This record gives sequence, structure tokens and C-alpha cells, in this order.
Amino acid sequence: MKKFLFVSLFAFSFLFVNDINAQDYKTALGVRLSSAAANINNSISIKHFINEKTAIEGLFSFGDPLAFGALVEFHKPLASEGLRYYYGAGGYLSFVKTFDPVKQKNEIDPNFGAQGVIGLDYKFANIPLNISLDWKPELNIVSDINFEPAAIGFTARFTFSK
Repeated sequence: MKKFLFVSLFAFSFLFVNDINAQDYKTALGVRLSSAAANINNSISIKHFINEKTAIEGLFSFGDPLAFGALVEFHKPLASEGLRYYYGAGGYLSFVKTFDPVKQKNEIDPNFGAQGVIGLDYKFANIPLNISLDWKPELNIVSDINFEPAAIGFTARFTFSK
């Protein structure tokens, strides 16, 4: 019984310490490159941890469409040091240029939608660099109902210490 208690306590303390050290940076700023024509595709990314496991990520995509998005992400550590998986959801607002054949001019249509995310996040130990690979599907709700399932993205960010 003592052996079981000792092993349980050791395992619990290891998990607790691993969980506390899971997040190695507080804020990161970088670039996200996307593979699909989602509303938020190639963009500027800023991620900020509000606690050890929860982060808020802001995305700004310029060009056509111009878009702003926000995600709440929940991070969980994996076996390798600095590697985590995460999942989350959020929303976006985009402005898409369209051509109106009746008026014979370009117009800007606002679009609003929901987005989800699931991915892997890695923070290098000796340099202030964070990379992530994720899948971020989008569901456009207002003005044109549309679902974009193929948005795979790669992000590289400069990290700022705690």
C-alpha cells in the first residue's frame, strides 16, 4: 500500500510540474501562412496567454479579403518538451470585394462568421521562436453562407518571455 501511495504521489507531482511548465512564453507575434482561400488566410498573428492553459489569438489578414479574427485556444502539453496541442473557437469579420454587374462597379461586402482551430504548437528552448501547424475551418454566417473546411496553416512567431 505504501508503494502504491508513493508511486501515485510521484506520478501526480510529475503531471503537476509538467502542466505548470507547459507554457514557455506569454506573448508571441508573427506570420500565419494558409493553404486555402479562407476569409482569414495569410495573416499577422498575435497570441497572448491569459493563464497557463488558455490563450487568445488575434489574426489580421490584409489584401482581399481584409479580415480580423479572434480565437480562444486551450493548450495541453504533449510528451516532448515545448510541444503542445491546442483547440479552440472564435469569430471573424471580413470585407470582400465583389463586382455588381447592375451598378457596374466594385462593392465591399462585410462577412461575419465562426471559426474553429486544432493544431500543434512548439516553442524552441534556446531561441525566442514558436511555430505551429493547425487546421482552421471557417463557417461564414452573414452575408454569404459558406463553409471552408480546407484551411491548413503554418505560423512562425517571435516570442516574448514571461
